[in-house]
Amino acid sequence: MSGTISKYETKSGPRYRVQYRKPDKSVTGKRGFKTKKEASLFLASVTLKKVNGDYVDPTQGRRTVAMFAEQWKTSHLPKLKVSSREGMLSSYRTHVEGRWGHRAVSSIRPSEIEDWIGELSGARAAQTVRRAAFALSQILNIAERDRVIPRSPMAGVKLPKKSRKPPRYLTHAQVETLATCAEHPDFVRFLAYTGLRWGEAVELQVRDLDMLRRRISIERNAVYVKGSYAVGTPKTGERREVPMPHFLVTTLARACEGKTRTGYVFGDGIAQLPYPHSEFGWFTKAVKAAQQVDDTIPRVTPHDLRHTAASLAIQSGANVKAVQRMLGHASAAMTLDVYADLFEEDLDDVAEAMAEARARAVS
Repeated sequence: MSGTISKYETKSGPRYRVQYRKPDKSVTGKRGFKTKKEASLFLASVTLKKVNGDYVDPTQGRRTVAMFAEQWKTSHLPKLKVSSREGMLSSYRTHVEGRWGHRAVSSIRPSEIEDWIGELSGARAAQTVRRAAFALSQILNIAERDRVIPRSPMAGVKLPKKSRKPPRYLTHAQVETLATCAEHPDFVRFLAYTGLRWGEAVELQVRDLDMLRRRISIERNAVYVKGSYAVGTPKTGERREVPMPHFLVTTLARACEGKTRTGYVFGDGIAQLPYPHSEFGWFTKAVKAAQQVDDTIPRVTPHDLRHTAASLAIQSGANVKAVQRMLGHASAAMTLDVYADLFEEDLDDVAEAMAEARARAVS
């Protein structure tokens, strides 16, 4: 057995000390065992863990969450897209750092984390709680990977389920009403009939439009972070082409007049169209004005125009794969998951079509 056991005297009686070499060859030990048997069992356990590669240095466990968070910031966060990176960093500073930053990673218990998640869930939305938990989990995973702790205390801890906001859809007539009430009517129509994300639309340049083929090339996405746009790849990381309805051709051609190939289609050509304030911006004003004209128009956001495009495409007969490609979803399953309610009517249509086909065949 790799190590030694020695006896020493205390006021309370004899005690035993264990000394052994860590995997890095440095010497450490533990003292205070009341019997030699206890000391021998501990040394045997340490030896087995070293052989199996499961040894955890107890002195390293005193390193704090804040120490590992610095490594997380430099190793994990840079791999994320700008919006995700800023969201995770903000969540760490707001919900994790104050509660856990000073704690030694080896001192944290799963029950403590469960209590923390319960407290957060009582005051914050599920997505906010999940983001904070993900940040802490990623930090503790670094400590586990480096064998500073045997297992992350986040393992097995249940998180609140994320609730998806039900999509809101506009009809063709409602889209037109909203557009006519908006400061940027062509942009409203464009979003409602192409399904582009806001960042994809404002980042469009003249060179991305193929008027002859009526195709829009999506190669970049702009994310509004701290008052300015940060440009990166589309959300799925893949380039895609989106069809251009013929009635938008003239509108887009007019928007491109006098601009260079790298000029932005929407805006003045030099800078992207700014994202409107959620309470006082031009889009919110347009929605309120449109509701005065048509009280059936729901309170929508720019992202709801993306949902509207999906709805109008499905109503026109587009299949799920076509809608997936238009929206840039990672899979058709994701499209079905988001817009399951829109495809429910198709089930009735299928049943009716099958009944009609049978009637023709057996009559």
